[in-house]
Amino acid sequence: MTTNADDCDQALIAAAQQGERSALDAFVRRHEAWVRNVVYATVGHPAMVDDIAQHVWVNVWEKIGTLVDPSRWRGWLYRMAKNAAIDAGLKRNRRRNRRIELGDIEYADTRCSDPATALIDAEDHQRILDAIRDLPEIYREPFMLRHLDGWSYAEIGEAMSLPVDTVETRLVRARRKLRATLADMNQCVGSKTP
Repeated sequence: MTTNADDCDQALIAAAQQGERSALDAFVRRHEAWVRNVVYATVGHPAMVDDIAQHVWVNVWEKIGTLVDPSRWRGWLYRMAKNAAIDAGLKRNRRRNRRIELGDIEYADTRCSDPATALIDAEDHQRILDAIRDLPEIYREPFMLRHLDGWSYAEIGEAMSLPVDTVETRLVRARRKLRATLADMNQCVGSKTP
C-alpha cells in the first residue's frame, strides 16, 4: 500500500532522474533529518554528521540514475548513508587510531520556569542519552530508526536487510537493555543522595 508521501517521493525521484535539480532539492529537504539519523546511528559522533550527510547527498545526485525502482528508494538511500558513515568512521579511526566516541543527540529545548526542575530534566535526558549511546550498534541503529524517525518494523527490515522478526527482537532487546541501564543509573544516583 502506497501513501501520498510515497507517491510524492517516487515522483521527486523520477524527476531527479530526469535531471531536475529542484526535485532532488525537495527530496533532500524531506529526508535530510532521516539521513542524518542514519549517519549518527552508525558513527555515533555528532561532529562528523554534517560532512557525511553532505557526502551522501552528493552521491545521491551522482547515482540517482542507478535506482531502478523508485519505490525502493528507502533501502537504497539507507545503504548509501550507512556505507558513507562506515567509510568515514574507518578513515577517522585510522587517522586517530582510537575508538569512535559517541556524541550527543540533540533534543528539543523544553522550557521550564523552575531551575531545579530544569536541572533534573537535563540530568534525566543525559542519562537517557548515555544509555542509548551504550547500546551495541545492532540494537542502537534500529532503535533510533524506530523511535527517532518513526519507521515501521517493515521499513527497518527492508533498509537493514533483516526479517521483521529480527527487527522486532532487536528492538525488544534494545528496550530491555535501556531499562536495565537506566535502572542501574537511577540506583547509583539514588545512592549518592544524603
